[in-house]
Amino acid sequence: MVRLRRLDVMWSRLKTYLGHIPFLGPVSTGERGERLAAAFLRKQGYSVVARNWRSPRDRRDELDLVCRDGEVLVFIEVKTRAAGALVSGYHAVDKRKKAVVLRAAKAYLRGLRDRPHTYRFDVVEVSIVSGGAPEVRHYENIELFPKHFRP
Repeated sequence: MVRLRRLDVMWSRLKTYLGHIPFLGPVSTGERGERLAAAFLRKQGYSVVARNWRSPRDRRDELDLVCRDGEVLVFIEVKTRAAGALVSGYHAVDKRKKAVVLRAAKAYLRGLRDRPHTYRFDVVEVSIVSGGAPEVRHYENIELFPKHFRP
């Protein structure tokens, strides 16, 4: 009996550990939203340069997607919500979140050899409808960078 209990505890710990490994565990809602957003943007002609890029200085600063729209480098924040959510994904990107994205974008641009002349910030909102196809809304050119911004 004690041996079975130990096996149950070990199995529980193993499941918890494997759930934290992205390719072995279940896909989170945010991960699913980012995949849907990347697929949507590719259909619109964007090329995805990076996904879930983290700043080497501060690992908390993250860019969900970095894409190219022609010559423009686009930093994209993806917000995934249930269809009936009280706050839309667009409105969930508040002042604090914009500060984090700006810090991460500066770090990303500093790491590039050939910096683009033009860049912008977009928000992609993914609404998950139970039993239906998800809805994707793309908001372009959200105010983020100061007027005379230099990375």
